[in-house]
Amino acid sequence: MPDISKGPDRFVFIVTYGRSGSTLLQNLMNAIPGYQIRGENNNALLHMVQTWRSIEASGPLKGMRLAQQASDQTHPWFGGELIDPDRVGHSLAKCFTETVLNPDPDVRVSGFKEIRFHANQVAFPHYLDFIHRYFPNAKFVFNTRNHADVAKSGWWAERPPQAVSKILKQAEQLYKGYLAKHPDRGLLMHYDDYVTDATALRPLYDFLEEEMSMDVIESVMSKKLTHARRDKNKSKKGIK
Repeated sequence: MPDISKGPDRFVFIVTYGRSGSTLLQNLMNAIPGYQIRGENNNALLHMVQTWRSIEASGPLKGMRLAQQASDQTHPWFGGELIDPDRVGHSLAKCFTETVLNPDPDVRVSGFKEIRFHANQVAFPHYLDFIHRYFPNAKFVFNTRNHADVAKSGWWAERPPQAVSKILKQAEQLYKGYLAKHPDRGLLMHYDDYVTDATALRPLYDFLEEEMSMDVIESVMSKKLTHARRDKNKSKKGIK
């Protein structure tokens, strides 16, 4: 098992919806030396965030912490004053990093991409706030794609296009809303821009503060992703 006592210096999270081209974006980042951006984890981190949130937002627990008085065993919230939300948050983030991300010893930038961030719209801002707070130097890359193309791709094709567009619009409203409040934390990318013109990736590398190599980018983009084979539209590469 790798020694990750120190852990990565930074984290990057790709926030998107399904069939947006996010696997291509993930592969582009993984081509940067020292990067290891994992794939989807079925929104596993969200459940950890909700555990932290239940403690951090609890009125009774907050009151006990502020009072700084020891409770006895007859108290219905016995020991609540000892629960430190920050300690819980740091521990959960560390646990997730060590047991889910499992970064290799030489990884300096870890993270993952997930297509389910928007599934819980109420929790969305708390979810990202938690990540920013407890994962060192965390950055978000929000990825979007033309809705009509998404609607024809993969499992989306089984749904009415109007219903798909509604879901995607709601997701993008969440992305843009969060960026409006925290413009320094993230970057909005559009698949249709960079898949047709690789120079459109320049803002990504500037945001990550990494060197942009057109040779590396062209090498990554030339490889067709096998997971997209079930897509009827096989003329486009790198779609997820």
